[in-house]
Amino acid sequence: MDKIIVFLDNLHAQIFDPERLPVAVIALTLVSVPGVLFGALGGNANPLFWRTVDFLFGPLGSKLDKTERKAGDLITRGTIITLTAVAMAFLLGQAFQTLSTEYPNYRIVDIVALSLIMGAGAGWNALGRLYKAVNGKNMVKGAFYALATTTRSNLTTADEYTITRVGIGMGARLFDKGVVAPVLWYLIGGLPVAYLYAGLAALSWRFGKEGFTKGFGNTALALEKLMGFIPNVFSGVLVSLAGLLTPTAGMTRSFIGLFHFNKGRAHYHEGGATVTAMAWALKVSLGGATQDVDGSAIKRGWAGPDGATAQLDAKHLHRALYILVMAHLLFAMTLLVGIVIEGHGLFS
Repeated sequence: MDKIIVFLDNLHAQIFDPERLPVAVIALTLVSVPGVLFGALGGNANPLFWRTVDFLFGPLGSKLDKTERKAGDLITRGTIITLTAVAMAFLLGQAFQTLSTEYPNYRIVDIVALSLIMGAGAGWNALGRLYKAVNGKNMVKGAFYALATTTRSNLTTADEYTITRVGIGMGARLFDKGVVAPVLWYLIGGLPVAYLYAGLAALSWRFGKEGFTKGFGNTALALEKLMGFIPNVFSGVLVSLAGLLTPTAGMTRSFIGLFHFNKGRAHYHEGGATVTAMAWALKVSLGGATQDVDGSAIKRGWAGPDGATAQLDAKHLHRALYILVMAHLLFAMTLLVGIVIEGHGLFS
């Protein structure tokens, strides 16, 4: 028995630093509550750091990403931009880590730095505004703008069903890329590794076109998938579990969807396990073709069980929002359980 405890202790120490758990809980609260109350800053519900990457590298990347050029040329250009941006992100994370070491009081530096690469409440606010607009058939200020800006989608010609599907997909992806993945990498590698991942996630959002890039975003997409695959699966499991706590949703059906490898699953770059779990939990079809703000066709596949409807309305949006809130709470509870276990000395 003692050998088992020692083994678990060593495994626990290698996987993550338990002292970072309270930081993650506070940072999650910090990005959730103000985000819900005040909405997306500038109409963009993505993490603040993503927007910094967009500001620094977006204009240059747009000039270099000329679709008429050969794929090899675009891949080379995209790789240079990706490596430069990722190096900057890692060094910024390292700078925050150094600052945290010098000023360790209450880990305030860690809390603020981690919250900059997370996004939660603002996405809920955006979905809530969209729900009011779809349900009441009224104009709600910023309802469609926040969705279009956050997802980089051209919604001017999209119908209500498409807009609702894009909104639900946005919420699922934000939970994965803006909450679970950065927190897990922070627990494992601290701020430098968390910022490294956040840089890749930001570049994938800005240039990846959900996998339909002509080559410029290939490197960012590949590296993000390398770091994001396991967190994506974990996010999908949390969404499935949240289905148990959501009226008319289905946890069992959602887990079936996660292991339904033939069809009905979202490609990783189109949301992966998180979008798949959401679609199966709600028994709807998510995905479908849209156009991004640059005019590129985003030809998403369909995720969801056979026979599920793709004509989504306000009630589907309401249930999806409920699932997302429950998934966030389950993730927070997981972190809190880790704190309790550590406090009782099980792994110490």
